[in-house]
Amino acid sequence: MKVCIIGASGKLGKYMVQHALDRGYEVVGVCRERSVNKLDAFKDRITIIPGATNDREIIKKAVAGCNGILTVLVPWGNQHYSTGTAQAVLNFAPPGARLIFSCGWHITRDGKDVYPPSLQREEKIARWITHIVPFIDLDDQIEACRRIFKSATRWTVVRGSDLEEGESQGLPVWSHHVGDPILASNLTRRVDYALFMVEALTNDALIHEAPAIVGCRAPSALTHAIIH
Repeated sequence: MKVCIIGASGKLGKYMVQHALDRGYEVVGVCRERSVNKLDAFKDRITIIPGATNDREIIKKAVAGCNGILTVLVPWGNQHYSTGTAQAVLNFAPPGARLIFSCGWHITRDGKDVYPPSLQREEKIARWITHIVPFIDLDDQIEACRRIFKSATRWTVVRGSDLEEGESQGLPVWSHHVGDPILASNLTRRVDYALFMVEALTNDALIHEAPAIVGCRAPSALTHAIIH
């Protein structure tokens, strides 16, 4: 399998690169030119295409011939970065390619997610701060996912909980909606978020799904497993 990882130099991206290489996949990584050195550990094993991840020509070049595309949707700035990235992937991905996108729990597909007060407060604070200093744009990521959900491509949007570093605990568990008791712990190892993304490439049951994930060793996941 040939896989393109868009946003390969970030923390999540580097974990996805490693998981993909561990599976013997051919990897193409896209990252900003100033971040290429962050991929030095992989430079002899992957193809690196430097450039902005919302640059349509860069994305067109990077995804050519790929069976799978893993995209980190980053809500940077106020220039519709996530939307530009997602739209380029949707436009230029080869027919039939598996498209896996990452985002946070705040994305909802059908409006049936039930968010705890803590997450609602965090979103309000983030919106207030970024109204003054626009370093992120949550609405941009929402628009990007709206376009993905409307697409006829073979997409999956993986919605991540809060993240922590640490050794892998295994493949996260997931639910269709935030608010499910299995997700209550709201914590996943970043390496395992990446694992879920890479595993989704070959899991057709996740096509046209937006799984909300949590670590498989999180207390809420363990409790759910015991009960069920």
